[in-house]
Amino acid sequence: MKILVIDDHVLVREGLKQVLRTLDDDVEVFLVGTCAQGFSIALEHPDLDLVLLDYHLPDMNGLDALGILARRHPDVPVLILSGSSNPQIMHQVLQAGAAGYATKTSVSEELLNAVQSVLAGDIYMPPMSSQIFDQDYPGPSSSLNPLSPKQEQVLSELLAGRSNPDIARLLSISEETVKSHMAAILRHFNVQNRTQAVVAATRCGYRAQNRA
Repeated sequence: MKILVIDDHVLVREGLKQVLRTLDDDVEVFLVGTCAQGFSIALEHPDLDLVLLDYHLPDMNGLDALGILARRHPDVPVLILSGSSNPQIMHQVLQAGAAGYATKTSVSEELLNAVQSVLAGDIYMPPMSSQIFDQDYPGPSSSLNPLSPKQEQVLSELLAGRSNPDIARLLSISEETVKSHMAAILRHFNVQNRTQAVVAATRCGYRAQNRA
């Protein structure tokens, strides 16, 4: 398992490294202090499993860095870390496609819970965020038809945290077909990205199906 930590505070980085090492004996943690360094590591290690990204960094705003990571490495989940519990910031990063938001004041167990949730393909949101998403996600569009059986299969795999190539392989369809179904899913839930689709679908009662 490979995890990249981007944070400009040395003590915070070292503390996160110690916490993350409890996840697995083979976990490899990369520590950097700037976004530029983080982008370089991400290019060198395309098999990253997770990025922990500080919202306040010296060379770039965390929101902008999240956008770059999402474009270059769309299948790598990003957990935003911040010293603030400002719901406006949380709202922005989750809408921009972050896989979760956690505060640096969280105790080790809470941070591990956030990391494990994101690694499992879930979206980690502090309790206060439920009210924010209730306001911003109106739910499925009433003007559209229900999801087709194949679209529901794609949605199930999305909820399981699988990437487009994995979904294509598991369902024996092309990646272009997966993208087409994914676009229909976004339209159905009236959302803009995969993260929002997961949140909206979960609120509507959809769950990932267990594979034998």
